[in-house]
Amino acid sequence: MLLTADIGNTSITLGLFDDNALVEEFRLASDKDLSLEEYEVLLKSLFKDFKIDGCIISSVVEELTDKFKTSVDEVFKLNSLILSSFLNTGITIRLENKKEIGADRIANAAGAYILYDHPVIVIDFGTATSFDIVNSNGEFVGGVIAPGINLQLKTLNKFTSKLPRIDAAKSPRAIGANTTEAILSGVIRGCACMIDGLVEQCEKELGQRAVVVATGGYASIVVDYMKRPFDFINPTLTLEGLRHLYYLNNEDVITVSRNNSLALNH
Repeated sequence: MLLTADIGNTSITLGLFDDNALVEEFRLASDKDLSLEEYEVLLKSLFKDFKIDGCIISSVVEELTDKFKTSVDEVFKLNSLILSSFLNTGITIRLENKKEIGADRIANAAGAYILYDHPVIVIDFGTATSFDIVNSNGEFVGGVIAPGINLQLKTLNKFTSKLPRIDAAKSPRAIGANTTEAILSGVIRGCACMIDGLVEQCEKELGQRAVVVATGGYASIVVDYMKRPFDFINPTLTLEGLRHLYYLNNEDVITVSRNNSLALNH
């Protein structure tokens, strides 16, 4: 079985694939203070009933990358793959500086290119709200990065003396009748307006309508306030992109399903 790991600023998402099927998903805190041994204990506990044959890791937290890879390799006795822009991604990366591209953005772009029509705009609701855009020629041409919903809520509380710390939720009305409603309107509805506007501007630069795919936990909250709904909401897009990239880059994989073979030769 294949283990996929997406290490983000807030959490580590683990996906376990049996061929094309995602059979298990786990989420851990991105805790830089945990020791190598503690991560090994966690992995042994989570996957004690499974045989892990391979692993690919996407990480935007440098302090965790090597520690997590070492723990995976030690527990499962393998050589896990770390995703970077220098691997075979199946798409052409047209950004000015490949070194600065987050591995999660590569996984999203590569996964969306395989799974959906083109051009495609992926909107990922993580610590940051990011857009990753692949044009009709299979070129990852760039994107957008904005503060994420939870980050906005935390920042309003941290840098003001009276605004409370609240959790993301549905916004009952645009004109907030109290402070909580006003914050939710500004953050949740404001995010929806931002997405509508930026999708329109990105499509104008692309010169055609794009498929818009959302991933991340806040997509279902924001979509109610958008003029144009997402074409698809795929909570596991990053993990699916990692699965695709593992098979694309692992020379030791001899047998791949016909669907995978077609996808890899796209």
